[in-house]
Amino acid sequence: MDISIFKKLNLSDKEIKVYLSLLEYGDLSVRSLAELTDLNRGTAYDILKSLQERGLVAYYHRATKQHFVAEDPEKLLKVLKNQKEELGTLEEKIKEALPELTSLQDKGGNKPVTKFYEGKEGIKTILSDVLKVVNEESEKEYYVYSAKNSSEEINKAFPDFTKDRIKKNIKVKAISLAEGGHTYGLDERKWLGINDASATFIIIYAGKCAFISRDSKNLPVGVIIENKMISETQRRIFLQLWNLIK
Repeated sequence: MDISIFKKLNLSDKEIKVYLSLLEYGDLSVRSLAELTDLNRGTAYDILKSLQERGLVAYYHRATKQHFVAEDPEKLLKVLKNQKEELGTLEEKIKEALPELTSLQDKGGNKPVTKFYEGKEGIKTILSDVLKVVNEESEKEYYVYSAKNSSEEINKAFPDFTKDRIKKNIKVKAISLAEGGHTYGLDERKWLGINDASATFIIIYAGKCAFISRDSKNLPVGVIIENKMISETQRRIFLQLWNLIK
């Protein structure tokens, strides 16, 4: 049996062991259950109490002793339903708390926050952040220093990035550091002509700067620096260079 289903219901290894033992052997006293599961009586009793609270175990008295029995396995579906309801309530509470949490984050002022990402999933996380953050801006535009090799990594990590960008009506200005590159819609491109295909791909957007490149093992890596002053400085340099390129 795949016991991972029980773990997804937030049952511990000991709780799973006790529950399955009751299913297999029927009603048991605390002492018998403790011996069967190699647990001390105190631990066994605490686990039984926890399983009772979740509706998976019941008890009855026989003479002067308590005997415990597993509830119908279908009760697991009720546990799952309760868990879903709790998650739904938790989701609403998190949504309510988001403005306050964001306010706390903003108190960090201009202190740069740097986040590192690795592999294709890491690169996709960066690109998803670009689309999400820029889409929330009144002026939906960001700026890119494009490098051929890094562009290929981006396409592998997020093949639908450009399509999603256009769908969200987001504009982009790109300065290509090497030959190549095309326009696809809502984008403009100029060529710097230094022909460095291995250069770092840089994205300047909404108070952030992202850098996508490769590490010493030639694996894709990325960094996001969250700082409005740094981002604004980079934006001004980019636009000045943009205006100088013919």
